[in-house]
Amino acid sequence: MVADKRYPSKGKPTAKKPAKKSVKNAAPVKRKARKPQRPKRGGIIGFFTGIISWVLRLIWKITWRLTAAVVLVLAVIVGYLYTTLPPLEALLDGRARGSVTLLDRDGEVFAWRGDQFGGVVTADSVSPHLKNAVIATEDKRFYRHFGVSPRGIASAVRINLSEGRGPLQGHGGSTITQQVAKLICLGEPYDPSAGMTEKEYEASCRRTSIRRKVKEALFSVAMELKYSKDDILSIYLNRAYMGGGAFGAEAAAQRFFGKPAAAVTPAEGAMLAGLLTAPTTLSPTNNLDRSQNRAATVIRLMREQGYLSQKEADFAQANPAELSQAAEARAGGYFADWVMSTGPEFFTRNTTEDVRIKTTLDQRIQKAAEEGLQWVFENKVREGSQAQAAIVVMSADGAVRGMVGGRKTKVAGAFNRATQALRQTGSAFKPFVYAAALDLGYSPNDLIVDEPYCLNIPGSGEWCPRNYTNKHYGAVTLTKALENSLNIPAVKISESVGRELVSRVATEFGIRSDLAAGPALALGASESTLIEMTGAYAGILNGGSSVTPYGLIELTLLGDDEPLMGTGGGIGERVIQEDAARQLVYMMEKVISEGTGSRAQFGGRELAGKTGTTSAAKDAWFIGFSADYVTGVWMGYDDNTPLTGVTGGGLPTDIWRETMSRVHEGLPLNPLPMQSPDPASGLGEVQRGSDQIPVGNNSGGTIIDQVLRDIFGNSGQGSSAPAPNAGDR
Repeated sequence: MVADKRYPSKGKPTAKKPAKKSVKNAAPVKRKARKPQRPKRGGIIGFFTGIISWVLRLIWKITWRLTAAVVLVLAVIVGYLYTTLPPLEALLDGRARGSVTLLDRDGEVFAWRGDQFGGVVTADSVSPHLKNAVIATEDKRFYRHFGVSPRGIASAVRINLSEGRGPLQGHGGSTITQQVAKLICLGEPYDPSAGMTEKEYEASCRRTSIRRKVKEALFSVAMELKYSKDDILSIYLNRAYMGGGAFGAEAAAQRFFGKPAAAVTPAEGAMLAGLLTAPTTLSPTNNLDRSQNRAATVIRLMREQGYLSQKEADFAQANPAELSQAAEARAGGYFADWVMSTGPEFFTRNTTEDVRIKTTLDQRIQKAAEEGLQWVFENKVREGSQAQAAIVVMSADGAVRGMVGGRKTKVAGAFNRATQALRQTGSAFKPFVYAAALDLGYSPNDLIVDEPYCLNIPGSGEWCPRNYTNKHYGAVTLTKALENSLNIPAVKISESVGRELVSRVATEFGIRSDLAAGPALALGASESTLIEMTGAYAGILNGGSSVTPYGLIELTLLGDDEPLMGTGGGIGERVIQEDAARQLVYMMEKVISEGTGSRAQFGGRELAGKTGTTSAAKDAWFIGFSADYVTGVWMGYDDNTPLTGVTGGGLPTDIWRETMSRVHEGLPLNPLPMQSPDPASGLGEVQRGSDQIPVGNNSGGTIIDQVLRDIFGNSGQGSSAPAPNAGDR
């Protein structure tokens, strides 16, 4: 053991050790823990692990750089598209064509045609019900996306694939912004010089391809940056086609409901929003029931998305939107279609301007014609009949006051039987035969023998016309022959004065169709339209001058005071002498007062007219006039099926009477411009006040019979002749 040194050694100072400071409660020193290094794997596994790690790092570096480059390129494209977008105001009216507003004779609007634009509206100025209905139907996330909805696109692709279509066929998943991009054709305006029609241009704007969809998406993003959400919605509400020729919400609201877009109800707003899916098919003017069914779906969507309370939705479902009376009337019907077809195409069907056309239409008379037709079909025609009818009402100068082209009157673009249907005229043609004779100096009291009569037609053999009753009445006056629509006297007179003259008189009175060359010309074997025949009768009423039926009075560009063009019709050159015309009116008055048209009488008025029924009763006519108006009526089947038990003196005359009686309500009893006949130029005249008809001698003592026998014997002048039984009662 070694003892401690208690005493320091002498001669050497002892160094004092510094005293340790006591540290009370000292915090422990934290040292950074070193991450244990993972041992590197060696061998083959380590080698392949290193390669995979390197490849992944390389892919990541390439991917984010490529993504950054793509984003940068897309941003540049969006920025460029942003700079090309025009001001908001330039996008609100996107019609390629102009509109045509049709006014009646009093200056009241009765129809629209072309691309109607009611005026600019905004998302704030339209009814909130319309705005909400559009969003609920077309794009419920409109206010939450940036122009493109990935969720919507994915959903549309899934639905398309599940239904067996291509991913871009069918549902598109387009947002309202994307639909606006399509409406403005991605900023590509129509260029006529590009060799593409306007229809082809519109189709190209709506085609779906991957490239087009990508550009549409970028354009939509640019729009979202350029315009506010409400601005985009405003463009949509102004440019979208909503059926019936209406572009934009304002035009559609006026067109269908007769009110501004700011005042539509939930049911009306739902109907307008529903039209956006298929505006032509769902248009209420085409199919109101289908349009209401679609609106019911929109109302349900509005309720589900909180735009309507349950009470409001129930009320809208129970009270669906209806076309206003004004909207129904403004379909314009057959008259509007006819006026549009008679005007210059570049100001009517293909106008790029907004045009106003003042017409001859009298809406009171138009209503009278529609009601007269409806009354007869409801009360006198068997239920389920497919027979059709047409009516034309005009003034003596050819101004058309009303027109019905078929039983469905609230239509647009339908087949117009008043102006487009060429039908045989039957005995309605006979007044032109007598007009030619009277103009040559014959008297209504001249006698002609109604007896068996035949003509030899070169190449066809013998032709023997017969009367409707298969009876003969001996010597009769021209008046009596027309009054009872006898066929044999009509053919004899036509052969006497010459078919060429009869054809010329009919043509100059306005019958433009090709006329038959044979002797059956006198019996109405030729075809004509109702408007031509009615216009020709107007020539008889006005004293023997030709008439061109017309409906257009003047055409003016919207905003201009001076019209660009005036009327294209009216009274033309004289065809027959005035005395002859007035005597013919006298003869035609007897048709109604005593003859085959007696059912046309009403109200104690002086009326004149003529019935007509064609061979096999395929067509039935009644055309007649008062001192104020001329009205023509045709009845038949579109497929030429014979009418059953109908002649011109039956149902067509009833339609004529029901129409004319309504037309003349409140009008004074004006006399017809007729002239009593001169003394007979032949053997004598029918004894006044007697029902007996003098029996002519078979040698033919009248001038007409004698001329026929002297010149033609038993042969005719023509070459062909249709059936001998044309004519009517």
